[in-house]
Amino acid sequence: MNMKILISNDDGVFAPGIEALYEALSTIAEVTVVAPDRNLSGASSALTLTNPLRLHKHKNGFYSVNGTPTDCVHLAINQLLPEPPDMVVAGINHGANLGDDTFYSGTVAAAAEGRHLGLPAIAMSLASRSEDNMKCAAQVAKKVVEHLKEHPLESDQILNVNVPDVTFENINGFSVTRLGKRHKAEMMTKQQDPWGREIYWYGTLGKELDAGEGTDFFAVNNNEVSITPLKIDMTAYSSLETVSSWVKKIK
Repeated sequence: MNMKILISNDDGVFAPGIEALYEALSTIAEVTVVAPDRNLSGASSALTLTNPLRLHKHKNGFYSVNGTPTDCVHLAINQLLPEPPDMVVAGINHGANLGDDTFYSGTVAAAAEGRHLGLPAIAMSLASRSEDNMKCAAQVAKKVVEHLKEHPLESDQILNVNVPDVTFENINGFSVTRLGKRHKAEMMTKQQDPWGREIYWYGTLGKELDAGEGTDFFAVNNNEVSITPLKIDMTAYSSLETVSSWVKKIK
C-alpha cells in the first residue's frame, strides 16, 4: 500500500518551497497539497471562525484554502480526503523556524494540527530567503520522511526540521537539537502611507541569545540539519511545586 502524505505550508499554495517538497515526496508517496491561497507567515495556530472556508483546485492539482495553515490541514483531513493520510508534512518554509520562531510559525502550526489529529508530523524549513538550495531541503525532507516511515516515532510530537543554506553535498550530518532562544525583537516602527496615515511595521527578529552547542541555531550554523522534537504540552512541570506554594499565600 502506498504511503499517503498531506502537504501544507504558510507561504502559500504558489510558493516554490511547497512545489519542491511535492516533487520530492511524490516519488515515494501519494501526495495531496492543501495550502493557504496567500502568504500567511507568522499565522501560528490561528483558526478561521467568523468566515466560511472555500476550497479551490488548481490546474496542477494543488488545493488552496482562503484560511490559515491550521485551517488547511483540518479541512483536508476532515472533509477533502476520503481517508486520513499517513503523515502530515509542512513546508518547505522560506526561512528558518528556530528557537522562539516556532511559537509564531504557521509551518510548525500546520504540522501541529496533524499531530492534534493523531498523525506523525514534520515541519520543514530552509534557513534562507533564497531558493538556491531548496532542492537540498527537499532531498532532506525525503530522507526524513522515508526514515520516519521505516522507524516510526510516537505520534504525540512534531519533528521540527531546519536545513542549512548549503548544497546537499555540504551538509555535515543530522543533529538532534533543543530550541535555542533569541534576544528581544526590535521595536515596532511607525511610518506614514502615501496619504499621510500612520502605519506600523514589526521590527526584525532578535539576534541569537542561546545558540550554544546542542541548540537548533548551533546545528544550522555548523551546516548540520537540525531536528528538534516538539511537544504541544506547554506545562512548566518544574514550576508546579513553586507555583503551588505561591498560590497558598494568596489571601
